[in-house]
Amino acid sequence: MKKSTKVMVTVLSGTLALSLAACGSSSSTETTAAETAAETTAAAEEAAEAGEEEAAATEAAGAADGQTWTVGICQLMQHVALDAATEGFKDAVTEELGDAVTFDEQNAQGDTNTCATIINSFVSADVDLIMANATPALQAAQAGTNTIPVLGTSVTEYGVALGIDNFDGLVGTNISGTSDLAPLDEQAAMLQELFPDKEKVGLLYCSAEANSQYQVDVVKAALEELGYTCEYYAFSDSNDLATVTTKAADASDVIYVPTDNTVAANTEIINNICLPAEVPVVAGEEGICSGCGVATLSISYYDLGVATGKMAVRILTGESDVTEMPIEYAPQFTKEYNPTNCEALGVTIPDDYVAIED
Repeated sequence: MKKSTKVMVTVLSGTLALSLAACGSSSSTETTAAETAAETTAAAEEAAEAGEEEAAATEAAGAADGQTWTVGICQLMQHVALDAATEGFKDAVTEELGDAVTFDEQNAQGDTNTCATIINSFVSADVDLIMANATPALQAAQAGTNTIPVLGTSVTEYGVALGIDNFDGLVGTNISGTSDLAPLDEQAAMLQELFPDKEKVGLLYCSAEANSQYQVDVVKAALEELGYTCEYYAFSDSNDLATVTTKAADASDVIYVPTDNTVAANTEIINNICLPAEVPVVAGEEGICSGCGVATLSISYYDLGVATGKMAVRILTGESDVTEMPIEYAPQFTKEYNPTNCEALGVTIPDDYVAIED
């Protein structure tokens, strides 16, 4: 295109110059004709260059518009919190990149081995980015690839999950993401605010989830400083959840449950034991509280997913390097309560708590 344009400009310029020379006889007329020809030639060349630049810009824009990405999503299991995080993630990415992104969304149904299988399939497919929803999914991604960018979400403590001592908030590898960690000391303070006359707190959690262990350890220390006696009640999976919950309800005045995926998927079991036993449950997040608790200090998992999605967009478009992206945390926490369970147990809720809607 560039060569043909220049040839045409040259021919036109020459023809114009000859025509003007043939028509004029005076020196002034010849000078005017020459100047006009030069100006016409310059204008034609500028127009041609402008056209070429516009064409190049259009081609570049077309190349950018034509770029596509594939994002693999590995979600540990289906429950309200994780579902909301995945939805928020997809909405945020789609809002920015539209149909240019294809999601390969897979659910491990609570099986850590299936998480590994899913991640390996993403690696084999050479996806552009992996979103790992929950700690076991993140751990599988860590084991599966050190090159494909990985973003975790619904992960409480990245140092614990990834085996990093003295974690400072930056993983520094191909992994980053968002944390659902609520201030654990404030959760302990909330339990005291609601149940100042209680003495024994049962800490109910899944021993297979490293982040659950971390949370109950921190909450236990905070509650013991407040004068409570605390006891661990760990279950290995959903098969022994009912047995362990029954023991905890028999021996405790209040039960604390952290942000725990196995609990979140089985709140009905806990509620069917603790509610008849008149033992209130303070939960680590809204979904668990809605299913079996009385109160929680929680985040919006949808908003957490949105934050993760915005991180993904920056990585996919080349704006940010995942190795330089620190873990992001939820911007706000809300005191919430379950109206049904609070009424059934006669729990009085302060005015600054927000009711969880059905």
